[in-house]
Amino acid sequence: MQSANPISQPSQEFEKVLVDSSTQVASFDTHDKTPLQKFQHFLHSSPAAVPLIVLVMSVIVFGSILGGKFFSAFTLTLILQQVAIVGIVGAAQTLVILTAGIDLSVGAIMVLSSVVMGQFTFRYGLPPTVAVICGLAVGAACGWINGQLVARMKLPPFIVTLGMWQIVLASNFLYSANETIRSQDISANAPLLQLFGQNLRIGSAVFTYGVIAMVLLVALLWYVLNRTAWGRHVYAVGDDPDAAELAGVNVKRMLVTVYTLSGLICALAGWALIGRIGSVSPTAGQFANIESITAVVIGGISLFGGRGSILGMLFGALIVGVFSLGLRLIGTDPQWTYLLIGVLIITAVAIDQWIRKVAG
Repeated sequence: MQSANPISQPSQEFEKVLVDSSTQVASFDTHDKTPLQKFQHFLHSSPAAVPLIVLVMSVIVFGSILGGKFFSAFTLTLILQQVAIVGIVGAAQTLVILTAGIDLSVGAIMVLSSVVMGQFTFRYGLPPTVAVICGLAVGAACGWINGQLVARMKLPPFIVTLGMWQIVLASNFLYSANETIRSQDISANAPLLQLFGQNLRIGSAVFTYGVIAMVLLVALLWYVLNRTAWGRHVYAVGDDPDAAELAGVNVKRMLVTVYTLSGLICALAGWALIGRIGSVSPTAGQFANIESITAVVIGGISLFGGRGSILGMLFGALIVGVFSLGLRLIGTDPQWTYLLIGVLIITAVAIDQWIRKVAG
């Protein structure tokens, strides 16, 4: 009787290719990763780890050099006060960059919103509460226009926000007539505008309401980005908008929402700016756009979109604050601060490219 094995004696012509073929089950390469590869994968899965490590190392270095002069509660909370504005604007910038965009108008929107709050109160006699609401609305409107131009007209975010930066900056000076509203007048007639400049003391530590607002904002956005469908959609749009569209995400509406929310957060930063400097000045916060991008990049958020943590942005802002105050206490030339921050920016981008190889 003949064997029934179709491989040894094929009954069909196409089965002849199975003769002498391997019968082993397919297997995958399971060799152990090197420590460097494991570290690379850890950094890829925890984007806030790099800035946190750099922040801790910076604090240790400056603490060892300056001792108790740096490690005092007052000094450490002073760093928080100095980065509060950058942290709030950086939160707005983070949302935009996560969608693979960039917003060069954040600083101008912040200042214009603060000017609107001041002018509506002192020029038109509106109640401070109404003036604040109007300022927040102006910021959101500027962001909405950015979003419409980027999402509906498909214009590059860099070009759109560069143009908006110039328009808002010019509108700011034209509307305010380059007039500064003095701190004394605000404290006497509209103390609500200086709300975020008030402080809360715990021992020798001093926390302004601006710092508290920054921490609460970052915590809220961290939850939204990591625990809600909207947050997952933000990452999806930044990672691959076409794939996100096919998955059912309304990409255009998401982009408009993100830019509008960014403008609203910038307006909140404008309110906090009044509390920080005490007055309403059209010339304040001119470099907020660059400072926010610096915090985002050092914070490990990819400029290509779709990867990063808003906590990393906060750590990035704190790194800049630690370097600025630490070098100032040491007594070095201020230019060293810019030099080292420039090195940090380039290093952060290089590390991001190295980490992205894992995903590739």
